[in-house]
Amino acid sequence: MLVLISEDPRASHRANEAMRIALGVVAGENEVSIVLAGPATHLLDEDTDELVDGDDIAKVRASLRKLGIPFHVEATSVPPDASWNADAHPVTPIDAEGIAALAIRASRFIVF
Repeated sequence: MLVLISEDPRASHRANEAMRIALGVVAGENEVSIVLAGPATHLLDEDTDELVDGDDIAKVRASLRKLGIPFHVEATSVPPDASWNADAHPVTPIDAEGIAALAIRASRFIVF
C-alpha cells in the first residue's frame, strides 16, 4: 500500500489522519510505503505546537518509528530548518520518479 500525504499539517487535520491510517494498516501486518510530499514534510517538524493535531502527530510518529517504518520524503520539499526531523525518524529522500516507482509496485493507494 502507498500512502501519499501532501496536505499541510499546519493548516489541516488531514495530514495527521493519513498518517494514522498508515499506522493502522501497518499494525495489520501489511507493507506500507509512506510518502511525504510538499508541505506534508512538516509532519516531521520538531515543534508540533504549530501543527493541527500536534500532540497526536507526535504519538503516531513515535509509533511508526518504533515499528521501523521510514518516511519517503520528497527531496525538494525538505525544510531547511535544523530542527526538522529532530527525532531522527528514518527518512529516505525521493523524487517524482521514485514516487512513481512506488506507485507502480503498490496494490492500493491512499492519497491525502
